[in-house]
Amino acid sequence: MEDALRNVFEGPLLYLLIAWGVITAIFLILIAWRSVLSSHEDDQIFIDAAEAHMANEQQELIKKINMLSRPILTSGITSGVLLLVIVGIFVYQGLKNF
Repeated sequence: MEDALRNVFEGPLLYLLIAWGVITAIFLILIAWRSVLSSHEDDQIFIDAAEAHMANEQQELIKKINMLSRPILTSGITSGVLLLVIVGIFVYQGLKNF
């Protein structure tokens, strides 16, 4: 049984698992980074001439948060698809060897 399980995690499935791990790690890092940026975002800013620099900082922060949306979505979808492919291959090989 152990030998059969070892054979399952060799070859293309191993490379898919490594790719899934890397992409999922990137996905989690991007989510954490967006969370850190969001924690610095203020809900309200009362702007006068002296606080105009704070408004500019908030606008830059919002731009950074919005720029992360596409990579987060892409890496999340890629991670999910890779996971489904890995599970599909694993089940297929299990049924084939059964």
